[in-house]
Amino acid sequence: MRTKSSATQTSTIAVRGYTATPPPVSDAPGGGRGGRRGQAATPAGRGGAALAGLGVVAFSLTFPATAWGLESFGPWSLVSLRSVLAALIAGGVLLAARVPLPARRHWAGLAVVGGGVVVGFPLLTTLALETSTTSHAAVVVGLLPLTTAVLGSLRTGERPSRTFWIAAVAGAAAVIAFTVRESGGTLATGDLYLFGALLVCAAGYTEGGRLARSMPGWQVIGWALVLCLPLAVAGGAVALSLEPVGLTARGVVGLVWVAAVSTFLGLYVWYRGMAAIGVARASQLQLAQPLLTLVWSFFLLGEEVSAAAPVAAAAVLLCIAATQRAGRRPAGEARPVRT
Repeated sequence: MRTKSSATQTSTIAVRGYTATPPPVSDAPGGGRGGRRGQAATPAGRGGAALAGLGVVAFSLTFPATAWGLESFGPWSLVSLRSVLAALIAGGVLLAARVPLPARRHWAGLAVVGGGVVVGFPLLTTLALETSTTSHAAVVVGLLPLTTAVLGSLRTGERPSRTFWIAAVAGAAAVIAFTVRESGGTLATGDLYLFGALLVCAAGYTEGGRLARSMPGWQVIGWALVLCLPLAVAGGAVALSLEPVGLTARGVVGLVWVAAVSTFLGLYVWYRGMAAIGVARASQLQLAQPLLTLVWSFFLLGEEVSAAAPVAAAAVLLCIAATQRAGRRPAGEARPVRT
């Protein structure tokens, strides 16, 4: 017999035309023996994985585009202009859609998103790329999926299976081994920036994925960008007065890419994917990002890629497949449905 409590588990939340299915009761910390084990292989789940994958492709071009941007702008100027342009795009879309202000309870989370993915990660990685190659900087992304999965599990109550964690650790180890080998086994002077970027970005991804369960992903990153706009404008005014600017075609293209795609459109599809399939499972798709970055670095920047890349790519793809399979809900387990 159905009860009222079971019906509430299958309810939906409508926000400005956007419908999101809330996680089942077992998603909460301590809810059920194993807690959340991921989303079933439904069309919605496959669509969420595709959206998160598009975000990974967009992010994989961020380091090469940043290297191009540094040809025209100083690091502080580039980060400030990146945030200002992205905020103007986001603000224009929010105004055109007449989106109301977020609820007060969401502003703290939006501040974490802004501090992590709008300010912290771009600034720290841009400073690191002044002394590190994009190939070496990919070590950040190699650790990011595992760090995001850990923070996501702690913050959202997701409980991936043991198989998931084994595959996630193996994937991180494969990427780290490859990137360290590519860099000659030494640490660059920008590594402190890179490891700091890892932590703040994982926090921003986790909080954004949580917020995307109650509001559309584009509104999550949109409001986070708008929140950071005053700081970005002030920082840009100071930076442009102190750092030289020499406009080149590649520099302008790099700035436009990191502003419009990496900071807004990429995060939009990324957060929508996270909301659909969970923070932990979506995060593991980023295992492919360092390898994609190496491909773009080879074609766009002329950086060399070793013959070990295909081996690392094969290992990473196997680990991604394992995490995605382990993250799905078993066939006999109840699934939430839309009403």
